[in-house]
Amino acid sequence: MAVKRLLCIVGSMDAGGAETFLMKVYRGLDKTKYQMDFAVAKEEKGCYDDEILSMGGKIFHIVPKSKGLIKNFNDIRKLVKREKYKYVLRTSQNSLSALELFAAKLGGAKVRVYRSSNSSINTAKENIFHKLFGFMTRIFPNVRIAPSTEAAEFMFGKKCVKRGKAHLLHNGLDVSQFRFDPETRDAVKEQFDLEGKLVVGHVGRFNVQKNHGFLIDVFKEVSLKCENAVLMLVGVGELEQEIRKKVSALGLDDKVIFMGRRSDVPRLLSAFDLMLMPSLYEGMPNVVIEAQATGLPCVISDTITPEADITGLVSYMPLSAATDTWADKVLETVEKTARKDTSEQFEKEGYELSAVTRKFVDLIFEGETE
Repeated sequence: MAVKRLLCIVGSMDAGGAETFLMKVYRGLDKTKYQMDFAVAKEEKGCYDDEILSMGGKIFHIVPKSKGLIKNFNDIRKLVKREKYKYVLRTSQNSLSALELFAAKLGGAKVRVYRSSNSSINTAKENIFHKLFGFMTRIFPNVRIAPSTEAAEFMFGKKCVKRGKAHLLHNGLDVSQFRFDPETRDAVKEQFDLEGKLVVGHVGRFNVQKNHGFLIDVFKEVSLKCENAVLMLVGVGELEQEIRKKVSALGLDDKVIFMGRRSDVPRLLSAFDLMLMPSLYEGMPNVVIEAQATGLPCVISDTITPEADITGLVSYMPLSAATDTWADKVLETVEKTARKDTSEQFEKEGYELSAVTRKFVDLIFEGETE
């Protein structure tokens, strides 16, 4: 039997949440039956490119929409037709991206999957465009998936979700890779000179959505209340230099560690004492799920879906609350929470990666389309 190949249309295969989700599923596929290829709108090499190629996947470069909507459309249509793709997936936080599935349809794709990756959008202008083209997500895809109810309703509309026309597909993970390890914790603490420190952690791209400026303000209050507190920031992004300047201006240079892009996040999570995530919005943040898999308590903004709390380790705070109040919540949560094994809860709630991968296969490769 011929291998069924899925073409995934993405901006790039860097370590963003949506891309990381696709890679986790890809690693778990039976490659004798299913394969995943990627059409990327970026010439530069992505951090996952080598791994994709090593697993038998293909990477195609297409013209980004910013350089020509028609050229982008035609690139996708021609690629799907030339390579004879029956299965095509687009993951995005903007409804306009569904147009690319129309291009895939014209190229001959029978199964057209749209994955909503977020529950909001950055600017008022972008939000107007999202609403204007919202009808596309109800017309061009014939399989609709999202990591949370909020992300599904944002992209496909409440009526679509209520009618069962969208499917929830959790941001699953291999729990065995994230289980808390005291020896790893000690090793990381020693490596970064963190013995005796209270380590507040954050993993995420430096962009508007992640709200790093507010995060730094909260940590400033934490550091005033707890002298041995440090903040470890994992990630890269366009606002990194701006945040570095703010850290310096607040006199926090010796308390904030910029880690850059890391491939050992599970290891670092073992060293954290708390995950702090005051995002303006999220679809279903991978890192909050991963943190809970290590038994790590999290304090996050109440703009993030309640579905993110699958273990009881997540505390929600309003962004309207004072930074001092946030700091009190951080210290209170660390004080009252002990690390625990959460693997049974992950399996019970359907977040174990093997179960998510099976559902992915059923919905896309083996399921019924509209």
